[in-house]
Amino acid sequence: MKSVLLLGLGRLGTKLARELSEMGHEVMVVDRNEERVNKVMPYVTNAQIGNAIDQEFLENLGIGNFDVCFVTMHTNFQNSLEATYQLKELGAKLVVSRAESDTHEKFLLKNGADRVIYPEKQVAKWTAISFISEDIGNFMELDEEHSILEVEVKDEWVGKRMDEIHIRKKYDINVLAVKKGDDMNMKIGPDTVFDEDDVLVVLGSIKKIKKCFK
Repeated sequence: MKSVLLLGLGRLGTKLARELSEMGHEVMVVDRNEERVNKVMPYVTNAQIGNAIDQEFLENLGIGNFDVCFVTMHTNFQNSLEATYQLKELGAKLVVSRAESDTHEKFLLKNGADRVIYPEKQVAKWTAISFISEDIGNFMELDEEHSILEVEVKDEWVGKRMDEIHIRKKYDINVLAVKKGDDMNMKIGPDTVFDEDDVLVVLGSIKKIKKCFK
């Protein structure tokens, strides 16, 4: 169980607060809008009406006691930037801030954010990959270079063993697991044989995975 502070109850902040609470974490939320605070009170540990960029207010929250601090304000980037900076100055262990552009992301990282979430960019990339590339299913981005994706096994791999295909050497892609219907096999070795309906869970760069699974 984690102790979480969440600043900003817009659409993302509200959904994130609910998800974290349902996962069993202790969640404190802060927003200047009383109506938004009242809506989340039933399912969070604590909810306060307050100014998330006020240093004295933040100090009274005991920032260093939280495992993760989220900054999900989106109507005023200057406030988001200032809140991020204040949290880090007050000893936050991990600050995760929301960005709405590449420029925002760079400024947030330079001003205290340990990680940045960029929902619109991430959803756009997932949508493009999932719906345009027919052989690619679920998608999770790890960083700018690497992602984990579910892909349908290539026709020419059916009936062959891993050590016959040389996937890692030839394509620079790692097979993490093989899904057969609802079953997932994570014990992948040189003698693993692929069947026609297999779905592979692979790790690699988006460019190389898309090149391999056209």
